[in-house]
Amino acid sequence: MTAMDERPVDAGVLINELEGHLLIEATLGEGRAEAGRFSRQFGWLTDSQRVEVEERFAEVYVALAGVSWQRTVQRGAELRGEYEEAYRVLRRRVLSVWLFGMALISGAGVLIVSLARQ
Repeated sequence: MTAMDERPVDAGVLINELEGHLLIEATLGEGRAEAGRFSRQFGWLTDSQRVEVEERFAEVYVALAGVSWQRTVQRGAELRGEYEEAYRVLRRRVLSVWLFGMALISGAGVLIVSLARQ
């Protein structure tokens, strides 16, 4: 909590932000490593050209990872919606079967009682 902001700090939000930053940094490191491997095959590049190629490669690598993450988030949301709908349908079916079973048991009980009174 800061002096200017009296709202309590949400630890979950902070952890998510930290994880995001760590993921981006790890991806940037992977991109730089891949860029180095990629540029080594071009022995004719000057040092400044190699640095530029590696920087661009790493930028594209991180951008592509970001697009992949966005697709993953989108697909996760779609799957969540599908599973929630399937759960609602299943819950309605179970409730319907349970209600039918209770009605059947109640009807059988009434029938037994009425037969016993005769």
